[in-house]
Amino acid sequence: MMWKDSYSIGVDLIDEQHKELFHRVWEFARVIRSSENWEDRLEQVKETMDFMKDYVITHFNDEEEYQEEINYPDIEIHKQAHAKFREGINQYVELFEKEGLTEEKIQEFGGKLMTWLIVHVGKMDQLIGEFVRSQGGQNNES
Repeated sequence: MMWKDSYSIGVDLIDEQHKELFHRVWEFARVIRSSENWEDRLEQVKETMDFMKDYVITHFNDEEEYQEEINYPDIEIHKQAHAKFREGINQYVELFEKEGLTEEKIQEFGGKLMTWLIVHVGKMDQLIGEFVRSQGGQNNES
């Protein structure tokens, strides 16, 4: 799952963070689909889980702060989507801590992660850029 320029919202900081998320999710998908022994892939899976748990907090905070700065009208809906995703990540982290990192659950998590990223960045976040343009503003703020 590669970054496409069409996913850009025109805000440098947010776009760079999105690119990093796409890169990490693409790499995660590659690892979980690999034919290597599962045990050999576990370290990369753990690294991705740790990254996602921490990075989404930073990214969501930056994105929500930007929305506040521009008085984005759908900020509460956006915050709810972020909260739901954070909750989902935390549920998987708890599940993995309790039951271990099984290949089946990791693949399930990977599928949800990819779906969320495409829907959220490809649709919801696009509305931020559209709002700024509709107000006659420049999106290229950071």
